[in-house]
Amino acid sequence: MPNPKERQHDPEMLDEYDFTGGVRGKYAERFREGTNLIKLDEDVARVFPDSKSVNEALRAIAGIIEERSKAKV
Repeated sequence: MPNPKERQHDPEMLDEYDFTGGVRGKYAERFREGTNLIKLDEDVARVFPDSKSVNEALRAIAGIIEERSKAKV
C-alpha cells in the first residue's frame, strides 16, 4: 500500500479533509444487502428503456409461469 505522501494529489480532495479515523468499507455490507443490481447484456438493454419496462416484462413472464404451473397440477 503506498505511503499517503506518495499518492497523487486529487484536486477534488481538499487539504482540510481529514480521514485519519476513517474505516474503509464500514458500510459496504449494509449497502450490498439493500441493493440488488442486475446488469443486462447490451442487446437486452436496447429493448428495455428503463427499469419499469424490465419489471413489467418479468412480471408478465412470471404470471405465465405461474399459470402453467397451476395447469400442470
